[in-house]
Amino acid sequence: MSVHTLSVLVENKPGVLARVSGLFSRRGFNIESLAVGPTENPEVSRMTIVVAVEELPLEQVTKQLNKLVNVIKIVELEKSTAVQRELLLVKVRADNTVRSQVLETVQLFRAKVVDVSPEALTVEATGTSDKIGALLRMLEPYGIRELVQSGMVAVGRGSRSITATSAR
Repeated sequence: MSVHTLSVLVENKPGVLARVSGLFSRRGFNIESLAVGPTENPEVSRMTIVVAVEELPLEQVTKQLNKLVNVIKIVELEKSTAVQRELLLVKVRADNTVRSQVLETVQLFRAKVVDVSPEALTVEATGTSDKIGALLRMLEPYGIRELVQSGMVAVGRGSRSITATSAR
């Protein structure tokens, strides 16, 4: 199995997310990451879906997605042709004995501290899945108290745009 990132432009209407995720569910595919947000056009949302499947079943699901009334355009984004990022907020145990070490680690990954308490630091980081994973591995020995991670968001590289106006 390989990991695929899909950029799906959909009409910004109630129930669209349920229909799209339901299609993957009926096929027995686990969505590894799903991020949905507005685009430059308020009537259109962009879904970034990361799923691990083989090529042929993915092609079948993509064809079925294209048949949904609310789906405008689907593009598979390759790592080499897209900018992909995730957001991480992680609360790390950081009392006086280890605080400077945690801060050094945060700086190494170009992350930033967004909240401080006597016993913990909350760190914000953005980056690729690899960068986020490496940061978490480095922070784990200090004690991760709480963690929240966004799904992958991605956009094609260069001047070519995948917009609702170019999709119609």
